[in-house]
Amino acid sequence: MNNCTNSKVKEFSILVFYTTATGHIVLYIGALLIYLITVIGNVLIITLVCLVTQLHTPMYFFLCNLSTADIAYVSITLPKLLSIIVTNDHMISFQGCITQLYFFLVCGQAEIFILTCMAYDRYVAICKPLLYSMIMKKKITLTMSAASWLIAVFNSLLHTLIASSLSFCHSNEIDHFFCDLKAVSMLSASDSTYRDILTTVESVLIGCLPFLLIVVSYVYIIATILNIKSSKGRRKAFFSCTSHLITVLLFYGPIIFLYMKPETANSRENDKLLSMIYVAMVPMLNPLVYSLRNKDVWEATAKVKLYLKNI
Repeated sequence: MNNCTNSKVKEFSILVFYTTATGHIVLYIGALLIYLITVIGNVLIITLVCLVTQLHTPMYFFLCNLSTADIAYVSITLPKLLSIIVTNDHMISFQGCITQLYFFLVCGQAEIFILTCMAYDRYVAICKPLLYSMIMKKKITLTMSAASWLIAVFNSLLHTLIASSLSFCHSNEIDHFFCDLKAVSMLSASDSTYRDILTTVESVLIGCLPFLLIVVSYVYIIATILNIKSSKGRRKAFFSCTSHLITVLLFYGPIIFLYMKPETANSRENDKLLSMIYVAMVPMLNPLVYSLRNKDVWEATAKVKLYLKNI
């Protein structure tokens, strides 16, 4: 262990998925389609919100932030996965791995905070509708958004600096499809006591606390909806927050299962599949969730089509 104190690797090998040649072809086609659909779908959402004044509300402003995080999320991980499958070159430089790790953490944590901001927005809209315009002012929404990104940026920097100072002497093979913090830390020969304590504290503050706030928000939201006398009013209030609720479940579901399930012989491969859900599938589904049953988005789309047709 002492001989490993100053050991630094120059590159890592990303093992990706253990599968056949046919499986790699299917994986490549699937990952490419997911990447293209995610980028196109989220760019369309951002474009609609920017062009149509009807969507210049706090909810859609936060949705723009969420779409930005989703585009960055998949752009950080999937292109490298596609490159590995095509070239069969599994190597990534130490600096490249640390950079990927940093931006992945930034986007993941920003998404957590943005989803929490969106939950608060829905809480104010449904539970305190008369005070909504007073509480959710432009300055407040900008502050909430900026805080989400800044906390993510500086907190991710802390984890990245710790990861970059680790020693690696037993192996440089990352058993994942990207430079995941957990997978990289497992390779380290450095003492993990303080790192484990920090990870536990961070899991509570960054993961559990925002999720708890979202749950509490929806407890109040549901209680308020049940007290609405007209069925039409209840339905309208419920549909105004279903898209966000679905996104929260899609994002947190795999993460909670990933970190709470017991370790088994096949846990590594299962971890990769679960990670693929919240890394790739959720960013792809978010634009669909927020558009398929959203009247405002459909009306905004119709306006843009009409404008382009007139041009």
